[in-house]
Amino acid sequence: MAELAKPDRGRKMAFFGLKTETFQAPKVKEKLERFVSDFSIEVMPRTAEKIGDFKDLLPEKTRVYIAHIEGTPIEDMVKTAKRIAEDGFPTMPHFPARIIKDKATLNDWISRYQGEAGVNQALLLGGGVDKPHGEYESSMDLLETGLFDQANFKDIHVAGHPEGNKDIDPDGSTKNVDAALQWKQNFKNKTNAKMAITTQFAFEAGPIIEWANSIKKAEIDIPIHIGIAGPAKLQTLIKFALACGVGPSLKVLQKRATDVTKLLLPYEPTEVLSQLADHKAKNPDFNISNVHFFPLGGIKTNANWVTENCGAAGVPANQM
Repeated sequence: MAELAKPDRGRKMAFFGLKTETFQAPKVKEKLERFVSDFSIEVMPRTAEKIGDFKDLLPEKTRVYIAHIEGTPIEDMVKTAKRIAEDGFPTMPHFPARIIKDKATLNDWISRYQGEAGVNQALLLGGGVDKPHGEYESSMDLLETGLFDQANFKDIHVAGHPEGNKDIDPDGSTKNVDAALQWKQNFKNKTNAKMAITTQFAFEAGPIIEWANSIKKAEIDIPIHIGIAGPAKLQTLIKFALACGVGPSLKVLQKRATDVTKLLLPYEPTEVLSQLADHKAKNPDFNISNVHFFPLGGIKTNANWVTENCGAAGVPANQM
């Protein structure tokens, strides 16, 4: 009797004419577990309110970013940071430059976060509003105030755009985005804070790898925390992708939308993360160090996906 061939990674298997899912060897899962380990996740005050206990969902010491949407009172932001910190998770609130009126306001926010919630890290970004509320337009403006260094912030993250940003570069180039990253690299060399680049989400590994390699070639050595959209309905993802200016990798979703067999199934980030994990395993010095999840389909949905697919990287604190 002939020996049955062992299935290769990535091979489609069929029995009696029925196709099954692509076989995934255990080694790939181990790579995925390592790559996703120490991931972070993003919440808003209103989405955080829906979670009874974050320890039921997230591994110990998971960094939780708190998005600050225009119109959200700083009191709600600080309250959310305090609650998540009390659950045992480091919190990283957003500081969107264009909604901060002046230096006094920025100093007040920093003081509140530190005094009431013990915050010592921040994500600085331009902010998604067309007209600045005051004197700040970019994360560079916030960094130049020196307030974060004066407050001894331990971690400062800045935004990255693997597929460019038409709000910053209306001509479709990456000229201004690239110049901003170079400025931030120079700032990194002067600050005591640990810096990282937290990116917009994308859906295709190829452009992400190409972008990461390009900034490394430009001698930017700030570690990258790659933005990944968590599981969600396809329509939800397309809506967010269009609103956030996601570029070429949007075609991955559009192609999926034309496949009737996949149209009603939720999107999962398995493919893009597995490809990135495989690349990292083959290139240990690859400059993506962490994964940052945007839970567009819900915090619980995202956390449960990590628990079910990423081994030890996703074991909730209350299950340790």
